[in-house]
Amino acid sequence: MTKEVTEGKGGRNPWRIAGWGLAATLWLIPLATMRITDAVNWTAFDFVFAAVMIGGVGIAFELAVRTTRNLAYRAGSGLALVTAFLLIWINAAVGIIGDEGNPLNLLYGAVLATALAGAIGARFQARGMARAMTAAAIVQALVGGVAVVAGGSAPPGPTGQIVLNGLFVLLFAGAALLFARAAGTADG
Repeated sequence: MTKEVTEGKGGRNPWRIAGWGLAATLWLIPLATMRITDAVNWTAFDFVFAAVMIGGVGIAFELAVRTTRNLAYRAGSGLALVTAFLLIWINAAVGIIGDEGNPLNLLYGAVLATALAGAIGARFQARGMARAMTAAAIVQALVGGVAVVAGGSAPPGPTGQIVLNGLFVLLFAGAALLFARAAGTADG
């Protein structure tokens, strides 16, 4: 892409501005919702946690975008980051196995550790990132199996566990496929 396409007047990238604007909007939605209903009751800790999570994903994606022009790599990075974000967010908010207080939910940390260790070990190179995301998908499936067996009838129940964990497996596998595609191109 040429500089004229990716930057607006004054050298500002409109995609970057839109991305950080979306991040700020996501962070402010609970504050606005708290003014309308008592159903949402966030503490200062909740807002700090959300800011760290959203900001961390934004910074990590910015680093990925600045590292390569390869669209498949960028898409793989975005999908992997969003998947990790959702896994943490859902687990912290309501829990995946039973409620958020169930210690079995800590098993999902193994999925994130696998993805992160694999990415670092691969030095964030596309081929290694594909392997890391594949490994994360496999660990997600294994933890999902534990969730179905150990979760019993706790919400969301066995069928819900299979669907939710299956979705995360597909998302990590999708990121793996995007990284594999990036590895097959010259700019990957």
